[in-house]
Amino acid sequence: MTSWNRVPTQRWISVEPAARPPRGRGAAGSWQWARTAQTQRALLDAARAVFTGQGFAEASIADVVERAGSSVGSLYHHFGGKSELFIALWQDYQQAQEAAASEAVARARRAGVTDPFELFSAGARAFLEGCWQHRDLAVLFYAGGGPPGFEVMKRRRAREWLGQNDALLRLSDTSFDRLYVTILTSLIGEGGQEVAAASTRRQAGQVIDATLEYVRRLMTGGAWQPV
Repeated sequence: MTSWNRVPTQRWISVEPAARPPRGRGAAGSWQWARTAQTQRALLDAARAVFTGQGFAEASIADVVERAGSSVGSLYHHFGGKSELFIALWQDYQQAQEAAASEAVARARRAGVTDPFELFSAGARAFLEGCWQHRDLAVLFYAGGGPPGFEVMKRRRAREWLGQNDALLRLSDTSFDRLYVTILTSLIGEGGQEVAAASTRRQAGQVIDATLEYVRRLMTGGAWQPV
């Protein structure tokens, strides 16, 4: 899961093609930077194929480096091992989701949208679309079975997501509002899992629309308040 009410921070390198090196470096430094980024990209792409095809537990370092055309020493130099490579992929995925959702909310705000439901829905739709676009990774991370400590990282990230959505929806700090944002956030997370598991783009689109309709129904009544 991810949040869409903040600017994402850079972690490792993006799931998209590597960016150009920073300006001001000499030719040798730029070449070395590009070579390092290219090696990391090859290892991440290979790990993505191996992990999503075999699962984390069954995947081996040998499979990854063979697919990347690299070496075990290079993998350990850049990532430290299989567990760190898995976490790097997860962080890449999180960053891509955050960037897409944050931009969707920012775009809605630039268009003059102020309604919390519309802003939340814009971010949610971008997040859900990302679950389809990167469905191989989404399925991998939703399935569990990652390295030791991964589930703790996911729970910590989920708590951060709740806090960001709480701020986006401008809710008060009451137990009822906290429960409300937890339900909405969990709904998006479950919707993302179903989107990733869809067999066709059309089916994924239907799941996205259904998820956002459930969100609309929940938000129409607002958070429950005791009598």
